[in-house]
Amino acid sequence: MTNSTISMIEKNSVSPSISSLKKVLGGIPMSLVEFFSLDLEQSSNTPVVYKADELSDLSSGSIIMKLIGKDYPSRAITLLDETYPPGSDTGDDMYAHEGEETGVLVEGRLELTVGDETFVLESGDSYYFDSTKPHRFRNPFEAPARLISATTPANF
Repeated sequence: MTNSTISMIEKNSVSPSISSLKKVLGGIPMSLVEFFSLDLEQSSNTPVVYKADELSDLSSGSIIMKLIGKDYPSRAITLLDETYPPGSDTGDDMYAHEGEETGVLVEGRLELTVGDETFVLESGDSYYFDSTKPHRFRNPFEAPARLISATTPANF
């Protein structure tokens, strides 16, 4: 990541993508889980239910991402409620990380690429894959797509 990009992030001129944020945190070193947990107050009463307005906003670019259970102690799963507007994607670079990833598309259509294979998910379709394989999501369609996804171990 270039110094000018970091400077623009510091000045709040741009919002970093999750991929860029991972690169910055790699130099500290700090995981995404630690970073997004910094402002938490530890409580002995861990919530069981999370209201819609209590979810942590991890949105990146036009993709809306809501993290469920951010303050759960020693959380082993990342559970996200994601909305992909038409034309949005997770970026030019494909992601690869330790663990497994699964999800169900609850609304719209979404393109999933894992390795060299590309799949079109329709509402109600689900997926499950080894997330060490490079992967990305894209919505080339005309309607928004809503996805509920989970990864383990927790990576946000």
